Amino acid sequence: MNPYIKEDPWSIIEMGFEPERHEISESLFSLGNGHMGQRANFEEHYSGASLPGSYMAGVYYPDKTRVGWWKNGYPEYFAKVLNSTNWIAIDIFVDAERLDLATCQVQDFVRELSMKAGVLRRTFTATLPSGRAIQVDATRFVSMKHKEIGVIEYNVTPLDADATITIVPSLNGDVMNRDTNHGEQFWDSVACLHDQSRAILTMKTKKLDFYVTSAMQCQLSIDGNTVKTTPTLSNVANQLSNQYVIAAKKGEKVTLHKFVANVTSRDHAIDQLHTVAQAAVLHAQTIGYNQLLREQEEAWDLKWKESDITIEGDVSAQQGIRFTIFQLHQTYSGDDERLNIGPKGFTGEKYGGSTYWDTEAYCLPFYLSTAQEHIARNLLIYRYRHLDKARENARKIGFKKGALYPMVTMNGEECHNEWEITFEEIHRNGAIAYAIYNYVNYTGDRDYLSEYGLEVLIEIARFWEERIQYSEDKQKYVMLGVTGPNEYENNVNNNWYTNRIAVWTMDYAREVITNLQESDAQALLRIREKTQLLDEEIKTWQTISEKMYYPYDDKRNVFLQQDGFLDKELIPVNDLDPQELPLNQHWSWDRILRSCYIKQADVLQGLFFLSDRYDVATKKRNFDFYEPLTVHESSLSPCVHSILATEIGYHDKAYEMYLRTARLDLDNYNNDTEDGCHITSMAGTWMSIVYGFGGLRVSADRLCFTPSVPKQWTSLSFKVIFRHARILITMTQDTVTVENETDIPAKLMIGQSAIDLAPYTHQTIAL
Repeated sequence: MNPYIKEDPWSIIEMGFEPERHEISESLFSLGNGHMGQRANFEEHYSGASLPGSYMAGVYYPDKTRVGWWKNGYPEYFAKVLNSTNWIAIDIFVDAERLDLATCQVQDFVRELSMKAGVLRRTFTATLPSGRAIQVDATRFVSMKHKEIGVIEYNVTPLDADATITIVPSLNGDVMNRDTNHGEQFWDSVACLHDQSRAILTMKTKKLDFYVTSAMQCQLSIDGNTVKTTPTLSNVANQLSNQYVIAAKKGEKVTLHKFVANVTSRDHAIDQLHTVAQAAVLHAQTIGYNQLLREQEEAWDLKWKESDITIEGDVSAQQGIRFTIFQLHQTYSGDDERLNIGPKGFTGEKYGGSTYWDTEAYCLPFYLSTAQEHIARNLLIYRYRHLDKARENARKIGFKKGALYPMVTMNGEECHNEWEITFEEIHRNGAIAYAIYNYVNYTGDRDYLSEYGLEVLIEIARFWEERIQYSEDKQKYVMLGVTGPNEYENNVNNNWYTNRIAVWTMDYAREVITNLQESDAQALLRIREKTQLLDEEIKTWQTISEKMYYPYDDKRNVFLQQDGFLDKELIPVNDLDPQELPLNQHWSWDRILRSCYIKQADVLQGLFFLSDRYDVATKKRNFDFYEPLTVHESSLSPCVHSILATEIGYHDKAYEMYLRTARLDLDNYNNDTEDGCHITSMAGTWMSIVYGFGGLRVSADRLCFTPSVPKQWTSLSFKVIFRHARILITMTQDTVTVENETDIPAKLMIGQSAIDLAPYTHQTIAL
C-alpha cells in the first residue's frame, strides 16, 4: 500500500506530479458514461510511461490466443476490450517547442476528479527546456446526458513573455492495445472527412467489423474573446489534425474548446455513422461548453440524490464509498441489455471480456437497490440471451446436456485462456443461478421465473448433474478437478463452495418447479416442453442433494476448502515477511499452489450467499479458521470478510476490511491499480456498507436491517429501492431512522421490530 491521493469527501485529488505514479492516476481519474470511457491520459503529448485507453462499450476484438488452442474445447481467442480512436489529443507548442511533462519542470500540479459533477480538471505550470514558462488549465468530461459526446476545455497562458502558441487538436486512429497477444493493430481506416470546419474519422476492427466514427469540432478564444483563425490541416497515418497558431501576449489565456462525438455501428447503421456523428458534434457545439457542463452537473446531481451514501466522522471511508458509487455509475447505465459490467470498466484493458461471474455475485445487489427494477432485470436477461451459447460451451468440453456459462465472454462464448479457470472454475454457474434467486427474492418479480429464469436454472442443474459423479468409496456424490473462487488452489477435488452451490442450484430449481406447478401450471408445461425436462432428472437432482459429499474437519468443526486442505502447512499470513506480499508478485505459482494461502473468500463466500442456512456460531468458526490464512489478493475478497465480520461481532476487523475494499485502488493495496480500477469489486464495497454495517437482508417479503455502525463513524445514511419504494436509512450509534421518500408503502424490519412504513413518513427506533 502506497497512498498519495488526498482525502476529500467529494473529489479524488493528486497534489504534485509524480511520473512513477502516473499510470495509477490514469486509472483513478478515468471518466465514463456507460457508452464510452477514457483513461486519464494527458491531452498533450507525453513521452513518459502511459497506458492509453479510450474505450467504446461493446466494441471488442477476438485476439487469437497464444497458448492452449490445440486442446479440445479450448477457446481460440481472448476477447480484448479495445483501445479505440484517441479523441482527447491536443498537442501544444510554445514558440515551436513541444510541451511534454516528461521533459519539463512541473510545478503546482493538481489533478482533481470531481465525483459530484463527473468532471476531471488538471492545472500546472511548466517550464520547458528552453526556459519558457506556461500555465495550463485543462478540464474534460464525457456527457451523462448526451452519451456520445466528450468535451474538453484546454487553456494555455504564457507566463514569462509573449509567445506563439500552437495548438493541434486531433483524432488519432493509429492506436494499439498494450496486451495484444501478437503485436498487431486491431483497426483499419475506412474513411475520413477533413476540412476547415470539421474532422471526421471512421475506423473498423479487422475482425467482427465494428465501426467507430469520431467527429471533432473546435473553437478558439483569447481571454474569452472568440478568435477566427484558419487551421492548417494534416492527415497522416490515420490521424486527422488541425493546427492553430496564436500570437499570445504574456498573461493572455488561450482557450481551445474541443467537442467530439463517438458513435458506433452497434447503435447506428454503418452508412449513417458519418451523418450521425456530424450532427451530434454540431449539436454539442451549438449547446456550448458552459451549458454542457451545467447539464453534466445536473445529471450527476440526480444520480447522487438516488444513490449517495453519507458517512459522518471519517473522510477516508467517505471518499472510498463515493469513489465506488461514482465508478459503478460511470460503467453501467442499464439502458442496453446487450452490455454488462467488465471487471475494469472503462479504466483499463486488463482481463478483456465484458462479463465475469462478478456481475451476478457482486454487482447485481447494487443495481437492485439503487436503480429501477428493469436495470437489474436486464443483467439477468443478458445471461438468458446467451443460454444457447452456454449450451454450446458445455458441448465443446464433452457434456451431453446442460449449460456452462463462460468465465469470460463478450457474446456468450467462452474466451478465457487459462485452463484451470476456463475448464475448472465452474462455480460461476452457481453465481448465475443465485442471481436469479436474489433478484426474485428482492423484487418479488416471480414472473421472471416463468418468462426466463426457470429455463436457465434447468440447464444449469443439468450441467451439475452430469459434472458430479458417484464415489463408491465414499458412498457419496463428489465433484473432482475444479477450481473454486480461491484461485490459489487449482484442480482440487470437492471444493466445498462449488459442491455447495451446485446442490443449492438443483434444490432451487426443484423448488421453483414445485411452486410454478401450483401457481401457473400452463407456464410450467410450456417450459417443460421447451426444455424436454423429465421427472427422472428432477428425482436425480434430489438424490444428489441428499447424498452430496462435503469435506469437513470434525476437530475444528469447520468446512474444508477441499479434500486434503489440512495436508498443507497452516502458517498465518501475519507470520509472513511483509516484503513477500503480494504473493503473486513474489512467489512462484508452484509455491503458491502448495501453500495454505487463500486469494479470496471461498468457504466464506458460500456462508455469505447462503447466510440464512447457517447460524452465527458456524460462521464464526469458519471465519476464525480461514481469515488468518487469507491474503486478499483478489479484489473480491475483503468485502465478504467485512460483511461476515460485522455479523459475527468482529467490528474492528469489519472496519479494517471495509477500508481495504473501499480504498483498494485509491491506496493501491495490491500494487496493480496502474492497469485499471477494480470496478466489479467496488460493488462489493457498497455491499460492505449496506449488507454489512446496515445488515440488509430480505425475509418474508420484508426489507430487514440489523444496524452496526463502526465506532469510527458518527452516523451512516444510505438509500435503497425496495419493491418500488425508496427508503432513506440513517443510523447512529444509538438510533435508526427510516424515511419513505415515495408514495408506495414499505414493509421493513429493524432488528426485531416490524415496521409498516406509510408513504412520505419516517420513524426513529432506539437501538
